[in-house]
Amino acid sequence: MHFVIVTGMSGAGKSTALKVLEDAGYFCVDNLPLAFVGKFAEFTRQPGEKINKVAIGVDIRSGQTLNGLEDILEDLSAKHFEYDILFLDASDEVLIKRYKETRRTHPLALDDRVDKGIALEREKLAFLKKQADIILDTTNLLTRELKQEIEKIIVHDEHFKNIMVTILSFGFKYGIPNDSDLVFDVRCLPNPFYIDELKPLTGNDKEVRDYVMGFEPSKIFLDKLEDMLRFLIPNYILEGKNQLVVSVGCTGGKHRSVTLANALFKRLEQNDEGYGIKVEHRDIERDRIRTNKNRGV
Repeated sequence: MHFVIVTGMSGAGKSTALKVLEDAGYFCVDNLPLAFVGKFAEFTRQPGEKINKVAIGVDIRSGQTLNGLEDILEDLSAKHFEYDILFLDASDEVLIKRYKETRRTHPLALDDRVDKGIALEREKLAFLKKQADIILDTTNLLTRELKQEIEKIIVHDEHFKNIMVTILSFGFKYGIPNDSDLVFDVRCLPNPFYIDELKPLTGNDKEVRDYVMGFEPSKIFLDKLEDMLRFLIPNYILEGKNQLVVSVGCTGGKHRSVTLANALFKRLEQNDEGYGIKVEHRDIERDRIRTNKNRGV
């Protein structure tokens, strides 16, 4: 029997998680009243029951008695009932944005502001997050990426270290990304912008990659950056961090930063620590958009 309790912040992706588990053959029940959680768990263990994969959704909608869940979980543990807690989280800024986009009302906000409802929810769910076996931060995850992570961790039972690393290229002239944890400046490297045939291309093109990485300082920079991150990431995992944004910036975010971000992602994609990693390019199309606007396109 694999029993999963899916919980977390409202708007962080709990419904998506339950849908993925349902598609994977889990018997899913959402918003089960707390009084029935223990009874339902016992029912699944009855002789003759053919249910061997169960997921229940529990969140703030379960009412003011949510703290009673702590006693229920202790009782299940005392009865040697094995379960995993999947806690979905996201930054306050992203949660507020999602609520505004969907025009939903936060269950604890009522007539108050959404941010106050989120703060109160965090307080009420703190004990569950502390007990969680898996914490997934969906702040920087697309829906398809969240589905992939859940399939990898729960459905396929792959090793998980509770951290997602994002390698993010950007242009300094557009500002440093607000969610950056680490920022590295590659403006010291040779710039393809001043080569006529390379200027309209990006770091995703072979010609630009070959130019940037054809210089010894670029190779040394990449080696040292990889070495630093291979040291830092395991320590962030031990600290309990579940999101790490590594930002790599050049002037426009189109050539050097894209090249180095791609190269770094390729080196770290296979890792013994089992952390998830992805690469994004925030400003790669900015110059093209500005040029088209200036031309009246």
